[in-house]
Amino acid sequence: MASEEELFASVDALLNEEPHLPPPAERARLREAAGITQARLATALKTTTQSVKNWENGRSEPKSPRLDAYQRLLNGWAAKYPAHGAAPAAATAPAASSEPAASEVETADVPQAPPVPAAGAARPAAKKAAQPAADPRFPHGPLAVLDGDGSAYGMDGIVLDCPATTVVELVEWTLRESGLGAAKLNRYGKDSDPLIVLTAAAAVKLGLPERLEGHEQRRSLRLPADHPVVKQVAKAKWQLTQRGFGPWARIYRKAQGRERQCVQLALLSWDALDERSWPGVADMEAADIARVLGVYATRVITPRGSTAVSGLELMTALRPPTKAVQDPQSGNWVSGHNAGSLGTEPMDPAPPEATPEHPVVVNSGYSGGFLNEEAYQWVRPVDLLSDEECTLPFAVGLDLNTAFLAAAARLTVGLSAPDHFHAPKFNPKIPGSWLADLSPIELDPRLPSPFTPDGSRPTGPAWYQTHTLAYTQELGHDVHPIEAYLRRETGAYLDPWHDRLKSAYVDTLADLGVTKDLSDSEFLAAMEQHKQVDPAMAAVLAAIKATVKGGVGKLRERPQGKSYKEGERWPALERPTWRPDIRAAVISKARVNMHRKLRNMATMTGLFPLAVLSDCVVYPSPGDSPLDFLPYAASGKPQPGGFRLGPTPGLAKLEGVQTMLWAVDLMEKGLNPARHIKGGDAVLDEGE
Repeated sequence: MASEEELFASVDALLNEEPHLPPPAERARLREAAGITQARLATALKTTTQSVKNWENGRSEPKSPRLDAYQRLLNGWAAKYPAHGAAPAAATAPAASSEPAASEVETADVPQAPPVPAAGAARPAAKKAAQPAADPRFPHGPLAVLDGDGSAYGMDGIVLDCPATTVVELVEWTLRESGLGAAKLNRYGKDSDPLIVLTAAAAVKLGLPERLEGHEQRRSLRLPADHPVVKQVAKAKWQLTQRGFGPWARIYRKAQGRERQCVQLALLSWDALDERSWPGVADMEAADIARVLGVYATRVITPRGSTAVSGLELMTALRPPTKAVQDPQSGNWVSGHNAGSLGTEPMDPAPPEATPEHPVVVNSGYSGGFLNEEAYQWVRPVDLLSDEECTLPFAVGLDLNTAFLAAAARLTVGLSAPDHFHAPKFNPKIPGSWLADLSPIELDPRLPSPFTPDGSRPTGPAWYQTHTLAYTQELGHDVHPIEAYLRRETGAYLDPWHDRLKSAYVDTLADLGVTKDLSDSEFLAAMEQHKQVDPAMAAVLAAIKATVKGGVGKLRERPQGKSYKEGERWPALERPTWRPDIRAAVISKARVNMHRKLRNMATMTGLFPLAVLSDCVVYPSPGDSPLDFLPYAASGKPQPGGFRLGPTPGLAKLEGVQTMLWAVDLMEKGLNPARHIKGGDAVLDEGE
């Protein structure tokens, strides 16, 4: 006979069991009897219509706490609509089959307007974050963050139930059931593939290591070819890209007609989200990560790797290389060149535009020097400081908002291969590289030279990008090029890239309380607090800035790996977007823009910078605010031409404040004060 202790233990076990739901058919009957659609039920339970369908046909079951809420609802309906007295489903509500099936949604070509909510239906609260465009093929947004319990967190609080226990099952679920993805950004482009971000627990559940272990795996940042998951993917007839299974893994099959079959995975515990570009995001809760990445995907692009990779992918997404054209002979539609794009084939640069290890340099024996268009890294010599400047108590840093993005606006770049010319007449409208001697030009030594990254005076003939020589003419000097490499076909290739990233940057700053209508003092106060307003949106802002710099830098990605030998081609050279000349054009224009502002500031205020690093300039100041030295008209409005405060790309913000003596001490030691201003960043990353 069982003891009392054993009986109580058995009863407790029953009490602790998960709730038992009625059979799937009964769940559907109760919902229909209540006159509730699957979509409305999904909204109430913060899940998806497809998940409700799965519960009602027995393909999957909800998990707590959604399970408990669902059972409570079904119990309430069961009391109101018992089986023996239930009205016919057709008389109370539309049948479940009246809703479009998942396959119908995924194959629809034209987005439909969202349905009008039923009377009394709860409307979602307004959100600051941008909402995905209405597209019935991708009802659940561009991405999801999968946790170890099978919950896949999407945008706007959506949680999907993912039953996958292997990577192959995850890929198939994503493509067939998740409703994830994003519409193309250009009519001739391609839809963005769905992104699944894996937490450490989800990675382990799918058979992946929590972290990449072992020397070889850490070095290559990918699983070895004999790993069980890699074998599993291959056995199921899926493929990995040449980069293999790393922090950003792409799993695909060849497209069937117009149907793409590709899923992007990102593994958080494998450092997919670099702390420099995504500050604090990897440590957030899954739902918050989904919010950060979802806003970025909506405003910029669904991430496909580092922010540098995403910046480059955005260029191609907005300027697709091909479009459908009609063959005049056959009348058939075929793939043709999309005017204004970089095309489908890689293009070798002119020798002076290349890097020293590039095949066009090594194999030709070229030794005529290289284009050196880089961002500023300059400090004014201490002996050029005046006594008055040394008595000023503060050094104030001004950082231009996304200066390189501002430089990309209305920037004409070459689209065709370079042609070589000897003794050409300079034309500021033709993009290219020019050999000229600017050493005779005398400029104020209290400003950095606009012709060199270190601000020193040129010592002889050197290669310059068109914008640098055009600025020489603006300064009143004649230009007589010795030779040049110029491009006949030109266009504003980066314009749509600039426009999209500018909107993303300005909109995200506005979400953080930094708007265009603020006065300068209000703007400085808002910038002081903006990162604390919403850490998630602050992370989006950081990622947008990293996308700009990384995207520009990746136009000249250098070879990586110890085994590389000079003269060999490296993978980046096979991209049409390996274009060092375009990178040089952006940086040249940004540096010229900076010098123009420095010169105008000197004219209007008599102030000269202490140091300039990239897009940050340090000025001596009588007070701890830029309001103490920036030029303002009698009306109180900022004077045009110099530095102005504001959230728009190209305008300035306060980057840091330190004492003047501190800055002078650094310069005496040969150090650049701009490097020591908090938050300043110095380079345009060429790698990742």
